[in-house]
Amino acid sequence: MTRIILFNKPFDVLSQFTDKGTEGTARRTLSEFITVPGVYPAGRLDRDSEGLMVLTDNGKLQAKISNPKFRSPKTYLAQVEGTPTEDQLEQLRAGVVLKDGPTRPAQVEQIAPPDLWERDPPVRYRKTVPDAWLRLTITEGRNRQVRRMTAHVGLPCLRLVRWSVGEWSLDGIAPGTWRDA
Repeated sequence: MTRIILFNKPFDVLSQFTDKGTEGTARRTLSEFITVPGVYPAGRLDRDSEGLMVLTDNGKLQAKISNPKFRSPKTYLAQVEGTPTEDQLEQLRAGVVLKDGPTRPAQVEQIAPPDLWERDPPVRYRKTVPDAWLRLTITEGRNRQVRRMTAHVGLPCLRLVRWSVGEWSLDGIAPGTWRDA
């Protein structure tokens, strides 16, 4: 029977079980939170991003979730610097051209600030620069894709939380905790 774990990855945690980085640097990894043997992440989430990670012991399911050819939708809540214009949102909806090629169109809408946990450390606040929240759904998953897309249209990303992957969501999962799907 396939095991599927839904984990809310905190900020500043690597999306892997071991750290083969610089000797002597104590970077946090998944092994601090998940001790279930035989499960592996289906895709990655950057160290400076938070939110849903799906882990499984099923290699085929892992590939289906993480490989862009399967177009598995991933929804993110992004706090961006600036006030989005309709033109900026339309550019994201049409897809933008990044250094590694054009992106698929994203579903994007501006939303009210979501009721999320506090981030540690907090996002820097600048009273002279407004910020806004976007809900974006993409079907790829390139390296730092959402951050690069929002920056490309002039909306640098301050905080990024992956809210859902396919049918699974973060509902009811506190940062640093997990549950079986």
